[in-house]
Amino acid sequence: MSDGALSQEEIDSLLAGLDGGPSGQAPAASRGSALSPQEAQAFKAILDSMVGAQSQNLSMITGLPVTMQGPAVDGATRDGFLKDVPEEVLSVAVSFAGSIPGDHCFVMSKETAIRIASLANKDETLAEVDDMAVSAVQECVSTLTGTQITVISEKTGNRSITAGVAEGAFGPKAMVKVPSGDFLRASYQLQIGDGKPERLVELFALSFVKDVLAASGGSPAAAQAASAPAAAQMGQAQFGAMGGGMQGFGGGYPGAGAPMMQGMGGYGGAGFPQGGYMGPGMNPPNVQPVQFASLQMQQASPESGNIGLIMDVLMEMTVELGRTKKLIKDILGMGEGTIIELDKLAGEPVDILVNKKLIAKGEVVVIDENFGVRVTEIVSPMERMADLG
Repeated sequence: MSDGALSQEEIDSLLAGLDGGPSGQAPAASRGSALSPQEAQAFKAILDSMVGAQSQNLSMITGLPVTMQGPAVDGATRDGFLKDVPEEVLSVAVSFAGSIPGDHCFVMSKETAIRIASLANKDETLAEVDDMAVSAVQECVSTLTGTQITVISEKTGNRSITAGVAEGAFGPKAMVKVPSGDFLRASYQLQIGDGKPERLVELFALSFVKDVLAASGGSPAAAQAASAPAAAQMGQAQFGAMGGGMQGFGGGYPGAGAPMMQGMGGYGGAGFPQGGYMGPGMNPPNVQPVQFASLQMQQASPESGNIGLIMDVLMEMTVELGRTKKLIKDILGMGEGTIIELDKLAGEPVDILVNKKLIAKGEVVVIDENFGVRVTEIVSPMERMADLG
């Protein structure tokens, strides 16, 4: 007899139903839009072209040589994906926005997350996926996504693709926020230094994949559309060649818009109405010039976004003079007059943190008997990653 508690399978089913709509089904907009094998291979080729740059990114973050193999790409559903991952995972969602939006996230095992975070933070004692580890992996994923946007922008010619804020969460796999409906799964194998192979899984919304392929000419529909002008041009060339061979009719078949059968006695030149021969009783056709729409380039309006909605939100800003590590016995032995030596040299810039994340550096000043800090440098994302430890 059941005690009323839900089993893990029932919990997974309920959570899957929340993401997939009623009865766990995908939304109607995403059903019936499965990726074809040709489209999957075309998108894999795009991801393959990034592997070298992504290996360098990970090597810079971890401080070790990293080998990243081209991904295995396939279509997946939520249920199928969850069966293929460990019970506890770290997922980092960073959706694409701008002109080609779409859900997107990275998923990795607890061991892989600890491995990357410990190397990024230079903390060999890390054993759990804490907030600091999640923050380090978020910075890593932001860097990887930035490289993807650069490559995709070059292949599509679209410079308006952006990325949202990376949001990491560690916990049971049933809590992973995968793209709704069916999605594309790319599975990478990583070799970080001399460690064992790691697995990194990336999920893309099908709508994003299809939009990228259409914009880059990688989808079957785009390839067919691209071949249409070439076919039309070939047809015109063949038609022109045929006309050029009809000699004896006033110098050959004329080009488009020229009078036909010029030079035939009594009917050539001005004797023919413009556009060709008119038989008895035939009224001249009502010919009007074709009106084409204006093709002037329109400047895209900048994205307004909703950033104004959060302008009044308070955030904690901290100025950090330096850090150090002490043994417990040394901390217990501290008293008045004890001098604590920090890891910063005299005259070095202090760190400016917002919500415990490094954003800038500055120098300490005194303003009306109060301490202040003058900003001297805005920290780049890569420097933020290096200074997380």
